[in-house]
Amino acid sequence: TTSSPGDTVHTGPTNTSHLHEVYLYGVNSSGTDVKVTVQFGGTTSPDDVIEFTVPAEDGLYQLVPGLILKGNATPKVVRVFADTANVVSVFGYVNTIT
Repeated sequence: TTSSPGDTVHTGPTNTSHLHEVYLYGVNSSGTDVKVTVQFGGTTSPDDVIEFTVPAEDGLYQLVPGLILKGNATPKVVRVFADTANVVSVFGYVNTIT
C-alpha cells in the first residue's frame, strides 16, 4: 500500500489487562531510499504515525522499537505503507504481556 490506511501488520489484544510489545523492522530492496509510515494504533497524523526513511539495499532497519499496545474492547491496529509499492518488506514480532 502507498497511502493511508496502510496494510495491517498486527492487531492488538481485546483483553484490557493484556499488553502487546511490538517490534517491527523494514528492508528496502529498491535502488533508492523509501519513506515508510507506520500507523501505530490509529491513523491520525502526527499522534499515531511513525515515519522513517529506509535506505536502499542496506539490510533491516528498526521501525518500531518495542512500543506497547494496551488491550481495548475495539483492538488497536498497526498498519504500514510506503511511498513506493512492492519494495519494502516488514518483519517483526510481538511479546504478549498478561
